[in-house]
Order: sequence, then structure tokens, then C-alpha cells
Amino acid sequence: MATILVVEDEEALALLLKYNLEKEGYQVLIEARGNKVLSVVEKNCPSLILLDWMLPELSGIDICKLIRSKPDLKKIPIIMLTAKGQEEDKIKGLNAGADDYVTKPFSVPELMARVKANMRRAPEIVTTKEIVYEDIKIDLIQKKVFRGENYVHLGPTEFRLLKLLAENPGQVFSREFLLKNVWGNNIYVESRTIDVHIRRLRKALNAFGDDYIRTVRATGYALDKNDLLQ
Repeated sequence: MATILVVEDEEALALLLKYNLEKEGYQVLIEARGNKVLSVVEKNCPSLILLDWMLPELSGIDICKLIRSKPDLKKIPIIMLTAKGQEEDKIKGLNAGADDYVTKPFSVPELMARVKANMRRAPEIVTTKEIVYEDIKIDLIQKKVFRGENYVHLGPTEFRLLKLLAENPGQVFSREFLLKNVWGNNIYVESRTIDVHIRRLRKALNAFGDDYIRTVRATGYALDKNDLLQ
């Protein structure tokens, strides 16, 4: 069953959308607060997002840009819902990364048709529940990491770093690539900050086993057991 996230702060409209989407066979999640959307998307990986432009705390445009900056989320179709009907507003929404644009008030049957059309065009989104590398298991649903039977406590940044490395074992990533894909394009962080978080990640993992994080001099980091990389 495909899951659709409705991001809308007008409760009556959100419930109307939920009712009609569930009639079409979709599972529906509702979020009204702009600053909570990214965490909901990361936790549930919806098949499509209906995103209101005007939201409290964070606008739909900013949310759209934020989602598109995340490699594991950027393929999720986004339909922007807004009362802004001018051509320049539509262009702004599409340039932010929206796949489609629907102006309020809208026809519910037309919106349902657009949802289906965007779902057909969207690439298949693989929702893997866990990543395993040797004795390291990453639970992507509960955001937990284990080495064998041992729980490894990681901060959010270290978790994202490990996830990226574990998804591509043996591949060496530069600091610049890690900054862009873990922190995002719109956040300024010194490249050497990567080293600090890698040390934290290595310390947490190595408390329960061998060191699998390899530093490649003048290049970057990889998750690999190959001693030749040191």
C-alpha cells in the first residue's frame, strides 16, 4: 500500500484529502507543522507528498528544497498545493523541486488524477528496512545501530554518515561529498568538521569490534576491511 504524506495546516482540508486518498486505497499521513516535515519524511519514506506552500514555521518552498537536498529522499514526487496562482509563483514552486502544482481551490477528482499520474511517473522507491555490513546492523526504521548484540549509541550526524558509508562499502568518499550529502547544500560547515564526526563514529563502533572505517590520506573515508586502504 502506497503511503502519501499530506502536509497541510488547514485541518478541514487535510481531513478531506485524507478521506479521498484513503478511498483510492492509499495510506495517509498528515503533518501540519513545517519544521516537522523532514523528520516525518525520513522516518516513513512516503511514495508521494502533497505539500502546502503556506505553513507555520517553515514554508513549503523551503521544505521542498530541503527534501531535494537529501539523496535518499530526492526522488519522492512532490505536488505543491497553494492559493498562489500567478505564473511566477508556479515557476518558483517548480524550480524549488516540485513535480506538479495545484492551485486552491481545486477539484478533488483532478487532484486524485494528478496523484496517480505522478505516482506512475515516479521511479520505484526502495524502502529498505536495514543495512548490514559484517557485524554492523543499521535499523533504518528505528534509527538504531548494533554491532552483534550490542547497541551503538550515535548522534544524528554520525548515523547519517554511517548510513552513507554502509550503503556503499569500499567506496571512498571525499570530505566535500560527505558535506554535501550528509549536511546538505544550504548549510555551511568546515570540511574538517567531517574528521570530528568520523572520530566520534569510529570510537562508538570500535567499542564493540574491529575498525572498519578507513582513512584514505588526502582523499577521504570508506567503510572497508581492506588494510591496504590505510
